[in-house]
Formats: sequence, C-alpha cells, structure tokens
Amino acid sequence: MHTKVMDALGALPADLASAIKPVLEAENFDATLSPEVFAQLMSKTNMTDSELRVALLPLAAAYSVAPISNFYVGAIVRGQSGTLYFGANMEFVGACLSQTVHAEQSAISHAWVKGETGISDITINYSPCGHCRQFMNELTTAKELVVQLPEREAKSLQEYLPESFGPADLNITDALLTRVDNGIETEASEELVQLACQAANRAHAPYTKNFSGVALKAKDGKTFIGMYAENAAFNPSLPPLQVALINMNMAGYPLAEIEEAALVEKADSTISHLSDTQTTLEALNPDIPLSYVAA
Repeated sequence: MHTKVMDALGALPADLASAIKPVLEAENFDATLSPEVFAQLMSKTNMTDSELRVALLPLAAAYSVAPISNFYVGAIVRGQSGTLYFGANMEFVGACLSQTVHAEQSAISHAWVKGETGISDITINYSPCGHCRQFMNELTTAKELVVQLPEREAKSLQEYLPESFGPADLNITDALLTRVDNGIETEASEELVQLACQAANRAHAPYTKNFSGVALKAKDGKTFIGMYAENAAFNPSLPPLQVALINMNMAGYPLAEIEEAALVEKADSTISHLSDTQTTLEALNPDIPLSYVAA
C-alpha cells in the first residue's frame, strides 16, 4: 500500500474516509473497487454515483509519480464488469517526456491488464488533454464512453473529441481492449520471458503488427506484465514497458523494486520497442538486466 494513499484520506469527506479506510487497509486491496463495495460506499455516504467517483479522485491521484511536473492527476475507470480501477500519471527522470504515462492511460491499462474488455465511464480530476482523448478513442467502447470531471456535467468522449479519427477510419475492427490471441511463441524457458510472451499475445498493434509484451520482476519475486497499446494516431500509443510499470505502481510497488525485465516482440514488424525499453529502464536503474526475444 502506498503511504500517500492513506495520507489522501484527509482530503476525503469524513464519512467517506471512515467508510473506505478498512477497504484500503485490507491485505488484498489492489487499487480497485468492486461493484458491491462501491454500492456500500454510496449507501454509507448518501452520495450519488458521480459524486462518489469524484470524491474518490484524491485516492487515485495519490498513486501519481510526478517528480518532473509535481502535477498529480488521478483517474478512475469503470469496466464493463462494474469494477472501478484507479490510475495516475507517471513521469521518469532521465527519460524523454514521450515516455510519460497519463492518468487516463494508467486507469485504462490497469483495467485492461485485469481482464476488462470495455470501459463505460472515466472520472478525472482535470480535463483530459488531446493526447488522452485520442487514446480513449481507440477503445472498444469509445462511442459510448462517458467522461466525468469535478463540478461539471458528464459528457460523452465524442463531445470532447468531435469529428474524431479512430480505428474505423483505417478499417480496423478490433479496438483496444478486445480480447485477442496474437499467436506469438518463444522457445525460451525463462519464466519472465514466458510471461512477456503471454503479454505480447494480448497486445493491440493493428497498425505495425508489433505484438509486444514486457514482464517485470520485483525484488520479492512478484511479477508484473504489460502489453503494447497502439493508437490510430500513432503518437498516443502506449509502450508495453509503461503498461507493466503502471501495473507495478498500482500494486503499491515502488519502481526501485524492479530486479529484472523481459521484452518479447514480433520479429518481423516495422518498429521495435527494444531501444526505448532499454533507455527507460536505464533511467530507472542502469543495473536492471533485460532479456530480449524477437519471436
């Protein structure tokens, strides 16, 4: 558990802080809220659905890793299962700014890694930038996605991104969060490489076919995976390492705990994540060993 998450209780209304504290202190808390827990919180606080989501944003923002901007953004998405997933922005000292993770990307990736195939709504403490509006437009549920900001009426993503450009404009039918199996295989026997390969098989890369995945191992042996999330506009694409770092961060692990990493990607694609993965890992800790397989 992030100490900052418990500290953020002070920013919540007293009745909500009291109601959610046992949830946060539970050993199995994983930065998600089940539909049942969310309903209980609504009942105990007499808040509406949107009021409660907005009130919970300080907890999501407490996961922010922002040593460059000191600007803490939190996001909460609701998957089609009804579960709510926290997310927050992440910055990496020593890496280029293009490696930055936005809070919306974090919350969506958090839901994706845990098996969601669609997002019904997203709540953010600041208006989404154009980069994130385009990223969200890649989703399976982009046409129905609802965006909620503090002290504003909810709006659809399409109201935030009129005359949008997305996968359909490039004749792509499998949008981001579609459940897929890309058929990547490797003969490598190392557990971390096999986990990265499994992640690569879940990657969304319809434009370059660079099906790629990353697996990270923490010092205590816990592992975290991430898969590539490509975008029709290319630049808002989210590399697999970043998705793994999101997964690790939302599990309450400091990034300093990374002990080793593995990257698996399709051998004959038009791009490669090797250089950026190496550079970002070196910025975090130059001693992290990286296993690489082009499958």
